[in-house]
Amino acid sequence: MRSQEAASGAPRVAGIVLAAGTSSRFGRTKQAVEVGGRPLVQHAVDALAGAGVDELVVVLGHDAETVRAVLRLPPNGRTVLNPDFARGQSTSLAAGLRAASPACVGAVVLLADQPGITAEHVRMLVERFLAERPPIARLRFRDGPGPAVLGAEVWPEAMELSGDTGARELMARHRVLAVDVDELVPPDVDRPEDLPPPAS
Repeated sequence: MRSQEAASGAPRVAGIVLAAGTSSRFGRTKQAVEVGGRPLVQHAVDALAGAGVDELVVVLGHDAETVRAVLRLPPNGRTVLNPDFARGQSTSLAAGLRAASPACVGAVVLLADQPGITAEHVRMLVERFLAERPPIARLRFRDGPGPAVLGAEVWPEAMELSGDTGARELMARHRVLAVDVDELVPPDVDRPEDLPPPAS
């Protein structure tokens, strides 16, 4: 999965962070709010980088310059702007997939507001995806689903989705490999009260 392995012919996997939302329920640009000493969006970036994805794309939209200013990207990371972000999360997914290299066999998709997703979660997901090559693989926590990796064969269909459904509609049409995690699903940060308390 790492770039040096890809050079020797190993399959390449991209990582995409969806960070274009308006944070309407939060009341300000939550992607830039500090959580555990890092901007909220940085947690997703670090999870993908720590798992060793071959390339990393952060999709920006609302208040893009503020979010871009707080990002610390690895050498294989870059940002892309989704001018259609107001039309829903599906447009950001499409923008991220369009920006990913066609040499990749899959793309891990993370939200910018789920800081409990770790590099180990991503690594586990990608390893199962590469071993079995389903159209889609998705983490399954004890109490609900988590992030997914989309196989390249479903990218054209994913780029035709509309509205705010993300990849849910896509998953209803294709076989999804469940990768079980014996933990509770990490919570999203939708409102200020969802932020974890500061470390004492």
